[in-house]
Amino acid sequence: MGPIELNKRRIFFLLGGIIAFYIVFHGLAFGGDSLKDVASHIPIPGHLTPTEHKPPIGQDEDDIWDLGPDPVSVVPPQSHPSATPDPDPDPAKAAQSGSAVPHIQPTPTAATTHFDLHPIAHLMEEADKQWRIYETGASATFRQTVEKYRSRYGRHPPPGFTDWYKFARKKNVVNVDDFDQIMDDLRPFWAVKPSDIRVHAAHMWENANFGVAVIHIRNHKVIRIDNGSWRSDTMAKVIETFIEFLPDMDIAMNRLDQPRLIVPWEDMQQMLSQEYKSRVMPPEVVDSFTQKLPGLLDMDIEDMAMDNSTRLSEDWFFRPGKQYMEVASKACPPESPARSNMSIAQADQHYKESSTGLINNFNLSSDLCTVGPAIQDLHGLLYSASSIIASHKLVPIFGECKVNINNDILFPANMYYLHDVRYDYNAEEDLDWRDKEDNIIWRGVTSGGVQTDDNWQRMHRQRLVQLFNGTHAKETNAKAKILTQKRFEVPQQNTTYEPFDKFKPDQFAEQHGDIGFVEAWGCVPNCSFYDSVFSWKPQVSLTSQFKSKYLIDVDGHSFSGRWHAFLQSKSLGFKATIFREWHDSRLFAWRHFVPVDNRYDDLYALMTYFVGYGKPNMEHATEGHDLNPQVYIAPHAKEAQTLAKQGREWANKSLRREDIEVYMFRLLLEYGRIMDDNRDHIGYSGDGSDLDKFDASEGKGERKGLWGVAGW
Repeated sequence: MGPIELNKRRIFFLLGGIIAFYIVFHGLAFGGDSLKDVASHIPIPGHLTPTEHKPPIGQDEDDIWDLGPDPVSVVPPQSHPSATPDPDPDPAKAAQSGSAVPHIQPTPTAATTHFDLHPIAHLMEEADKQWRIYETGASATFRQTVEKYRSRYGRHPPPGFTDWYKFARKKNVVNVDDFDQIMDDLRPFWAVKPSDIRVHAAHMWENANFGVAVIHIRNHKVIRIDNGSWRSDTMAKVIETFIEFLPDMDIAMNRLDQPRLIVPWEDMQQMLSQEYKSRVMPPEVVDSFTQKLPGLLDMDIEDMAMDNSTRLSEDWFFRPGKQYMEVASKACPPESPARSNMSIAQADQHYKESSTGLINNFNLSSDLCTVGPAIQDLHGLLYSASSIIASHKLVPIFGECKVNINNDILFPANMYYLHDVRYDYNAEEDLDWRDKEDNIIWRGVTSGGVQTDDNWQRMHRQRLVQLFNGTHAKETNAKAKILTQKRFEVPQQNTTYEPFDKFKPDQFAEQHGDIGFVEAWGCVPNCSFYDSVFSWKPQVSLTSQFKSKYLIDVDGHSFSGRWHAFLQSKSLGFKATIFREWHDSRLFAWRHFVPVDNRYDDLYALMTYFVGYGKPNMEHATEGHDLNPQVYIAPHAKEAQTLAKQGREWANKSLRREDIEVYMFRLLLEYGRIMDDNRDHIGYSGDGSDLDKFDASEGKGERKGLWGVAGW
């Protein structure tokens, strides 16, 4: 080899290489933080890497310290285990019931190793750990999705699963595995003959007094809706987006606000045991539904009186205005608080932390088998529901919501899909967090149950309005339990708290509350008795409520249709409910929203934590005479903002109309299988490799980082 000639071109490339090398390790002067600084913060596996900067709340603590595996592995709660227990539970799913987690010393939040030992800080940390498990555990390919399906459910996926997967990926669904709610709802139907399912669904609409609509699908079209309403019309629009993949079916849909089915616990256990024993995975199955199944409604007969086909009774019974727990408790385990002599205080220990009763298990906070005895006289549905038409029989009726003891088949509420300005998020009046008012807002009507002059104080909405009304709190000399920071003569390393159960909330409620009714509705014989009780507040639009930092959402006659909009806003959602919805497993309490007990006994503890109260030197906190001079708690606005941001970001990824379509598609494939006479011999038996090319093409460009290099 001859000597290297340093001609102009080679000198140019040499200088270019030196400049490029310098840029990589020193950055451009006008480029902000240098890549060298960035590289210095990349953790090395197996090494502790302390940082001088406090991470934002919600950031993985592993970004600060490499601590190895998380000590707690919990995924979001599903249906209450008493309603659908698994005869062969796996540890991960057992955690989904929301078991209380042990207290773990918080990780350092700064180089000074200062800890804020408020229970909410711990609850947020635990929620972040649960979230990381959920977020990192989602399948990335069809192969993984199929394998996880079989591992979880002991069956092959249903026919059409390949089409569903491609539909879901094209809709940019974040987690293709999170459909346990569907499987929990349909599990017991494996103990019912498919022909009985078809017969019930075909004729459930024929007596209009029972409040059921039926959608009929034939030859990949919705050809008729019987006893329909706007709800069934909206559901049909959702179905139209994937109807080409569905078999013929009849879909019975609840027209009432309240849920329907209450199968006794003992009967449900037998059904679930039978379902478990029926799990099979033959080597080869047919990847298509059976054609022309008998028992579907004969659409050629126009006059119902001329239809002599078989009919089965749903055994509906009416219980309007009566206490719901009298029948609901039949669906609870014998050892549960609803059917045992367990005290309310003992039941509280299952889902509330001890200091101020903050919820540490949101799943159980809406479990009537646990909380039913405590709130049976404090909630409209439980004390005096307006339109209960129920059955103890397992029949295939679809509903928008239910309580944990119900066996209705959940589907995404139509109000979440229908464009309605009363419930749709609109960013027009949404403000940045720093520009929002430091208060909590709620507006609504006096719905929730049948109200009379004698019982209105037992309704959940009425209790909320009175609780956060300063005038009422003052007149009744109300007291609330909160946490206050401990006083020390010598400054302490950690911020610690102690319970204070004599907090007088009237001035705080006046300053930081905007909760009230706009009108009365749902009273017998009329609502005139409210004239001397409530002062009506002005009606405000949904979007104008986003001027407040805190939005509390509570039940009406059933679920609240505003919840998605609250989560999508830049405000922080507070949630108190007894109802279950399709999206529950996707939302993490203390990560995406703040859970509130249905008794509201934790509401002032929550608000004083986020808003703060008093001053460090214990000077008076409110205008005029301070009612609580011994109370001080620093504001935690940053934590509140972080929760609001996390809830908004996740809602915009997982609660879209596209997600509703994907959920319904999956639900109706599973429903189509359980009503098929050959359900044990149909499904997808491949290994998922037939979509390898699809996964590769769909995944291109998704993980590109700096200069298009994946992994940065």
